[in-house]
This record gives sequence, C-alpha cells and structure tokens, in this order.
Amino acid sequence: MTRDHQCGGNMVTVTTLGISSTSPRLHPAWCQRYRLVTVACTDGESLKDDEVLENLPVGTTVTMFFHDLGPQLGWTMVFLSECIGPLFIYLFFFLHLLNVYEQIDDYTSSPCSVVTLACVCHCFHYFRRLLETIFIHRFSDGTLPLQTIMRNCLYYWGFSAWLAYYINHPLYTPPSYGNLQVYSSLVVFMLCEAGNFSIHLALNNLGCNGLRPKRIPYPTRNPFTWLFFFVSCPNYTYEVGTWLSFSIMTQCVPVALFTLLGFIQMTIWARGKHTMYTREFTDYPELRSAIIPLFL
Repeated sequence: MTRDHQCGGNMVTVTTLGISSTSPRLHPAWCQRYRLVTVACTDGESLKDDEVLENLPVGTTVTMFFHDLGPQLGWTMVFLSECIGPLFIYLFFFLHLLNVYEQIDDYTSSPCSVVTLACVCHCFHYFRRLLETIFIHRFSDGTLPLQTIMRNCLYYWGFSAWLAYYINHPLYTPPSYGNLQVYSSLVVFMLCEAGNFSIHLALNNLGCNGLRPKRIPYPTRNPFTWLFFFVSCPNYTYEVGTWLSFSIMTQCVPVALFTLLGFIQMTIWARGKHTMYTREFTDYPELRSAIIPLFL
C-alpha cells in the first residue's frame, strides 16, 4: 500500500458497508483505486460490513482509512475478461489459425469426431458464462486489482491454450473406449451445464444484500435445483461435473489437471460460503455439505 488517506465522520447510524458504498460518491476520484477499511481503534480489528456504528461500545474510537490498491476493475469486467480469452484462444487452435505445430502443419486436422465435439463443448461453456455474466449475475460494487485480474486471465487463458494445443493436435489420440466414452461424457457435460445455468438463475431470483443472501436458497420446481437439498454451492458441484466429463470425453492430461486445480479452488470457495450460511442462518439445513453431497 503506497499511502493512506484518513478521514472522520459522524454517520453513526450507518453500517461499515454503507460508508464504503457512500465514500466513492463523495470522492469520485478515489472510487476505482481505493478501498475503505474501518478500524475500531480500541482493539485494532477491522469491523464487519454489517456492523452498525452506533451499536459499538461507548467510548470506541473509529478511524476510517482509504488504502491505495492501484487500478481496479468491476466484477463484470473481471468475468468477461476471464471468459472471452478461452473462447477465442480455443478457436484459434481448432481452426489452425496459429502456426504452432511446426513441421506437421501440413497434416489435416485430426479426423476424430471428438475433436470437433470438444470444440463445441468448450465454446458452449464459455459462451454460457458470458451470457450469464451479462444477463443473470448480480455483482456487488466491489472491484478487483488489475494485477489480480491479469493473474486470473493468465491462468484461464494459459490453460485454454495448453489443452487446446493437445486436443487439436493433428496426432491427437482418441479416447480409449471410443464413442461410448465420448457420448456418455457428452450427456453428463450437457446435464451439468443445464444444472449450472439453473442454479445461477435461482440464485439471481433469490436476491442478495451486498454479498450476503437475504434468505436460505432452497430447491425450486426445476429438478436441477434439487441439489440444494444436499450442498450449499451446487453451482460449483455442476462446474466440477462439467470439467470432469470434459476430461473423460477428451482423455487429455491438461484438461484433467485443470479440473483438479479447479476442484481444489472451488472447494475452498464452497466451504467459505457454507460457513457463511451456517453463521448467518440458525435454521440452516444440517444435511447440506459444501460441494460434494454428504462428503465435503
């Protein structure tokens, strides 16, 4: 952090999150670079977003700091950046627009039908995510540092290039069990994609107060939402299923590694959200796990 800006105020009836949301309007030049952190100087700990200032113990001194985090982008731009890259990078390899296969560029594309099918599935996945980002997801007013965005893009874009290189290689070897392996994986892939979309739609209809849900998410009449009976974050469960089925369909090591790393990260996110739900709601269903039903 390069510098801090300290300020004070007497808005005792608002929450910490309310101050954070109001400050950019009072100081527009700071809105894309600074994050407000409210500290109760009595104990030196940061206050929670829903902490009401007038509920603090009498005599508590509260100091507000603006920390310079560098250039920031909103969450919509973050998701768009992460998804647009893999979509076009994969197409570049599939259409052989990039001269990356050196002396074997004279070969035609692999005759395996799974190569075309994998391209369709990969592009469909990221196109769905783009549409959800634009039309379905509700994002908070928070931002992400440009350095973090570049790191995330490097991860998604790099993995897309790596797996696309092998799947679209002229010497690509088809799955061991042929069409049975390919088309059974395709069915699971499409079911998980439909499930992911259904969960995101249900969460959008649920509504949130900032980053916190207003009520417990429950299954609807849509069968794909019934996974809410067993897990707190079925969207992550479906996402793991999508990439696991894509790994089996293509029988490609880079895809399997991407799936494994994604599963680890989504498990961390899911457990964090599960903990938040159990703390926020005393009547939260005990049967639910974080991401894997009855297990994790």
